[in-house]
Amino acid sequence: MTKTKWIVDQTHSSVDFSIKHLMISKVKGSFNEFTASIEADVNDLTSGSIQFTVDANSIDTRNTDRDNHLRSADFFDVENHPTMTFVSKQIEKKAENEYIVTGDLTIRGVTNTEKFEVTYEGHGVDPWGNEKVGFSSVGSINRSEYGLTWNAALEAGGVLVGDQIKFDIQVQAVKA
Repeated sequence: MTKTKWIVDQTHSSVDFSIKHLMISKVKGSFNEFTASIEADVNDLTSGSIQFTVDANSIDTRNTDRDNHLRSADFFDVENHPTMTFVSKQIEKKAENEYIVTGDLTIRGVTNTEKFEVTYEGHGVDPWGNEKVGFSSVGSINRSEYGLTWNAALEAGGVLVGDQIKFDIQVQAVKA
């Protein structure tokens, strides 16, 4: 087993999320600036490690007013907490090319242990001779556990913003 260091290729990767809005639909968005370092044997990720950092200021929901509100102290408080980080603690094999990655997620200075499903999508060489690997990941967190508690009650009952944030992360990484 040979561990190799992989660096995220941001132009071929994405960090997307969705959250309930008005209790009837979902708002989707992305974080456009992030870095990741993966050290692993692609044939067996269980001995690997992952460090992922997201620039909270890069949030993009395709609505400037909403994005500015999300950057404010009501939500991510990017002035005081400019990044979100994930550092793996354990990688367990679930099935062929499927893993459960457990690690510490830090948002707004609050750290909780979270689990994300990760799929190893494959390995190849691009036309310029660079070795690449692909991973996809899905998971969800409760925003209130990270101090993201701003909300507004709805006249008909319920709240404006749901608590569960769902993530969909696609990563293409290049051999360092």
